Amino acid sequence: MNPFNKTAVRIAAAFVSVTCLAATLHAQTWPTKSIRFVVPFAPGGTSEIVARSVAQELSTILGQTVFVENKPGGAGIIAMQEVMKADPDGHTIIMGHVGTMAVNPYAMPKHPYDVNKEFAPVILLARVPSIIAVTPETPVKNLKEFVALAKAKKDAMVYGSAGNGSSGHLAMEYFMAEAGIDLTHVPYKGTGPMLQDMLGGRVQATFTGAPALMGQIKAGKLRALGVGSHDRMAALPDVPTVAESGYKDFETSQWYGILVPAKTPKAIIDKLAQATDQALKTSAITSRFQKDDARAGGGTPEQFAAFVKREQATWERIVKKTGLKID
Repeated sequence: MNPFNKTAVRIAAAFVSVTCLAATLHAQTWPTKSIRFVVPFAPGGTSEIVARSVAQELSTILGQTVFVENKPGGAGIIAMQEVMKADPDGHTIIMGHVGTMAVNPYAMPKHPYDVNKEFAPVILLARVPSIIAVTPETPVKNLKEFVALAKAKKDAMVYGSAGNGSSGHLAMEYFMAEAGIDLTHVPYKGTGPMLQDMLGGRVQATFTGAPALMGQIKAGKLRALGVGSHDRMAALPDVPTVAESGYKDFETSQWYGILVPAKTPKAIIDKLAQATDQALKTSAITSRFQKDDARAGGGTPEQFAAFVKREQATWERIVKKTGLKID
C-alpha cells in the first residue's frame, strides 16, 4: 500500500471513530427536549389507549415529557410520511401497527415508501385481542347466526372500522373471506367516531381491539360474538374464539410498537427501547393492560424487527388469499 492510501485509510478510520463517539455522546444526553409520539389514528381507539399509557410512564423514566399527537388519515400513510422525514434524533417517534407495517405494503397498489428502509423498529408495545361485536338490536347471539344473517341480507349489513387499513378493517375483511360473506365497510377517522355511530345504530358490527370495546360490552351496549385471538379472553370467558366457532386456524390480533426514522442512531434506539421495556413492566401499565387481556410487549429492537418480518409474511399471504385492496 502506498503512503497516500495509508493516509486515506487512517483518515477514514478516524472519521468513523469520531462519528461513533459523537453518536454515543448524543445518546448519553438524549433526550434533550420533549418527545413527540405520533399515533396515526384519531382519539378514542386502542392505539391511543396504549400510547398514552406508555407515554406517561416514559415521561417519568426519561425525565422529559412524552406527548401523544393523533394524526389520522390515509390508512396511516399521512402520519408515517411525516415522521419518516423528521429529524432522526429520537425526539419524534411513531406508533407502528399491523396495518401500517404489515398490510399496507401488500394491499396498497401504490404504496409510497418502503417501511423496512424508512423506519427502524424500536420495541413491541402490546398485542391486543380483537372482538367481533354487534349492536344489541342486531338479531344474532353468536357467529353462526351472524354469518347466516349476513348471507340472508347480502350487502345490507354494515360494519365500521377506524379507517382503511386499520386493524379492524383488516380483521373483518379476513373474517369475511373465511366466512364467505360480504358486509358493507364504513371507514371512520378513528375508533372513537366509529363507536359513536355504532351506539347510534348507524353501524351494526365491528371487529375492533378489546380496550376500546370492553366498557360498552360490559355495559350491555354492545354484544360480543367472538374473539380473534388464539385463546379466549379472561375478561370474556363465555365468548368463544373465531376458531372455536368453526373457522379453524383463524387468528388475528392487533399489535402496536414504536418506530423511529431509519437514520436514528443505534445508541438512541437502544436507550429508547430499554426505557420503554422498563415502562412496560410498571404496575400502572401491567394493570391497565390486564383489564383488556392485552399482552405487554418488550424486548429488544432486533426482536421487534424479527416480529415485524413474521407479521409481514403472514399478512402478505392473507392479502393474496383475500384480494384485499386499500385505496
